[in-house]
Amino acid sequence: MQPAVQFSGIIPPVSTLFTPDGQFDAKSTGVLIDDLITAGVDGLFFLGSGGEFSQLSLDERKAVAQFVTSHVSKRVPVLIGTGGTNARETIALSQHAQECGADGIVVINPYYWKVSEENLVNYYQQVADSVTLPIILYNFPALTGQDLTPAIVKRLVASRKNIVGIKDTIDSIAHIRSMINTVKAEHPHFSVLCGYDDHLFNTLMMGGDGAISASVNFAPQLSVNLRRAFLEGDLGTAAKIHQKLVQVPQIYQLDTPFVNVIKEAMVLCGREMSTWTMPPAGVLDDTRRQQLKALLKRLELC
Repeated sequence: MQPAVQFSGIIPPVSTLFTPDGQFDAKSTGVLIDDLITAGVDGLFFLGSGGEFSQLSLDERKAVAQFVTSHVSKRVPVLIGTGGTNARETIALSQHAQECGADGIVVINPYYWKVSEENLVNYYQQVADSVTLPIILYNFPALTGQDLTPAIVKRLVASRKNIVGIKDTIDSIAHIRSMINTVKAEHPHFSVLCGYDDHLFNTLMMGGDGAISASVNFAPQLSVNLRRAFLEGDLGTAAKIHQKLVQVPQIYQLDTPFVNVIKEAMVLCGREMSTWTMPPAGVLDDTRRQQLKALLKRLELC
């Protein structure tokens, strides 16, 4: 019997919240977690790109992982981002996530160096062998400079049972389709989760499993309700919500990195919190904040 899909649905890449002086804000993070669970998400992903993992120290990443796993307390699955530029750190963070009680880890491919296919496969196999936790691969070639192709992913899934899914953050529905047709067709338990809001509907229509997309931080009702309508066979409602979701990625063009934009959107949508972000991300200026507000108003989100 084929194992079931372990991770599916709407799993937000939760923003890491800080106080105005740059300290991890456990209180605000706890409130955000509770609200997202109440909104009906199917899991929570911490310490991804939007969680500012690349700007945090090893100890800071461990502290966040410890808090969030404890606070969620098994209400929904918790995924912890453990990837980085070297295998030793990734393995250490992966083992720490397991010790904390996480339900899975999300591992981006090493960046800075482009890595040969053999070295890339060996890297992921070393991480997979270091834990018993299920692993979701994290493909974000626009930031890493290297694509996790369907052929490489298929090879990895065949080689290690605990490699169970992928967050495919790529602005190409053809890539997601190929991931479904190449990998999921042979391994039905493998989760294919898109990373961009505007690909959720197409991903579901093609047989994928959901999304790990940033807008869920400030507008969870869009993705949650779209998937709910899809599962109920109400494609008309799903398509109507999709018409809003396809407009959302415009906000990511307002600044780079766009983690500050997500936090400003959360505040504009009614959340009381600091929008402080770890450098090199900066403060969103008033002109772009007004542009963000106008877009959110146009989409009836604030």
